[in-house]
Amino acid sequence: MLTDFLTFLRLTPVPKVEGLSWADASATPIPTSPVVSALGVLRHLTAVERWWLSIEVDGVELPSLWGEGADASWRLHEGDRVESVIAEYRAEWERSAQALEGLGPDDRTRGDHDGNGRTVRWVLAHLVQETGRHVGHLDFLRELADGEEGD
Repeated sequence: MLTDFLTFLRLTPVPKVEGLSWADASATPIPTSPVVSALGVLRHLTAVERWWLSIEVDGVELPSLWGEGADASWRLHEGDRVESVIAEYRAEWERSAQALEGLGPDDRTRGDHDGNGRTVRWVLAHLVQETGRHVGHLDFLRELADGEEGD
């Protein structure tokens, strides 16, 4: 059930970003959140999936996408395009699926970076809430960009 909710939530952000110009997709219209852009949300969600599923659940040695500083995972990189950030997010889903292959909800994570050995169920519940929260940010960012409202 958790993977089904996560899949549903993953499919929601991409259409909220697709069709936006670079200027609208990279805009940071919230004065108190100067790094939060539509593409920044996708970049952050990519980092979240990488950390929790590939690195923590599967124990794979991959570079973390958190970067330096509290908001580094939200920052866009030189050469980014709307399509490339979307493609990176989708590619992370494939890694996530591989990470979960053969694991049940009560299995413990293989990575031990935080020392807790959490269950797969905990990680998936965390990803569902994290992704859902940021999809809500995208609702506002898209509406501010071009007035479009949607699911």
